[in-house]
Amino acid sequence: MAIDVLLGLQWGDEGKGKIVDVLTKGYDIIARFQGGPNAGHTLEFEGVKHVLHTIPSGVFHTNAINLVGNGVVIDPVIFLKELETLEKIDPTARQRILISRRAHLILPTHRLLDAASEASKGKNKIGSTLKGIGPTYMDKTGRNGIRVGDIELPYFMDKYNQLVAKHKQLLNNYTFDYTHLPQLEEEWMNAIERFKRLQLIDSEHYLHRELKAGKCILAEGAQGSMLDIDFGTYPYVTSSNTTASGACNGLGIPPTKIRKVIGIFKAYATRVGSGPFPTELHDETGELIRQQGREFGSTTGRPRRCGWLDLPALKYAIEINGVTEMMMMKADVLSIFDTIKVATHYEYKGEKIDYLPYQPDEQFLKPVYVELPGWKMDITKLTDYKDAPYELRQYVDFIEQQTGVKITLVSVGPDRAQTLRL
Repeated sequence: MAIDVLLGLQWGDEGKGKIVDVLTKGYDIIARFQGGPNAGHTLEFEGVKHVLHTIPSGVFHTNAINLVGNGVVIDPVIFLKELETLEKIDPTARQRILISRRAHLILPTHRLLDAASEASKGKNKIGSTLKGIGPTYMDKTGRNGIRVGDIELPYFMDKYNQLVAKHKQLLNNYTFDYTHLPQLEEEWMNAIERFKRLQLIDSEHYLHRELKAGKCILAEGAQGSMLDIDFGTYPYVTSSNTTASGACNGLGIPPTKIRKVIGIFKAYATRVGSGPFPTELHDETGELIRQQGREFGSTTGRPRRCGWLDLPALKYAIEINGVTEMMMMKADVLSIFDTIKVATHYEYKGEKIDYLPYQPDEQFLKPVYVELPGWKMDITKLTDYKDAPYELRQYVDFIEQQTGVKITLVSVGPDRAQTLRL
């Protein structure tokens, strides 16, 4: 029937997991198209918080199949631990999970290379999650990678040993201690044997067959548009295409099959790790947002950098993705402020601009803000947008006018029930 794409419009952590969970009832298949266990999609319902890393966020609904697409990189050890946690809640969960044979595997040596590379950068660290994501994608583009389908082949161990030998040479160049590799490999190989018993499929054929059968598919992205390998704040980015084009590459679907692109953004902005962040607040206000919004990485636990909403960056993400509708998260976090700032422009090298430039570093760029009145009330118990305070509706209207894209949903709390449709 059609494919809708859901992705983040900022630096990740926008709340995609919650929205996928909320929307899953309207889809037959939820398909993750890029990233790996560096993602942390948080869902909350019935008072319990759940964090997913590789498994798609529709897994808590029995009506939907959850596909891990070819664009994803998988650590079998982390994946199986995640699955075991799920099965304590729902023993039937694995029956609804499919894995593409074309997805690449994260080896123990990929994780060691990630750590060695990051350590060698010193103060110029990227801010990697150290999950082996970057080295795995490097082997993928270098045509050395090992894919899920390879574990079913008789010469799998030959491929594995050949790649690990190459990795050891690189680790020696870093003078990095990897004497604990045998223990990591033992755990990884045990996981591979169990991984073989999961439902491994030729995912591109499966998706096209299901589309012809009239099924609805939601493509789920990880991280955020500002971390895209091509269009993000390079080099402080992830190693995959987090934008809408990544859904085509990461699932094997043509752009002509995409019906709508749903962009998720926070009512403010956050970032984990290093890199430019034009509206970052280094003061008490930034710390207040961090504490109020519980802004600590769901994968790393690191405190997130916090700041006001950045409209030039948001409009940039809308353009490169072709966003057709937006959903605003964490509106409740801003309820504590009398006034709320929004960056509408930048002062950049002596001129005022309303777009994200090539190098948005603090030394070149300064945000220009407007102030809007805050709503100063608890909105977490709202069930109908019509009952929302005027100031919140004014904030939503302002963002719509500035971006030219409709906001169709506002989240007023972490639980799936704390969601207002517009």
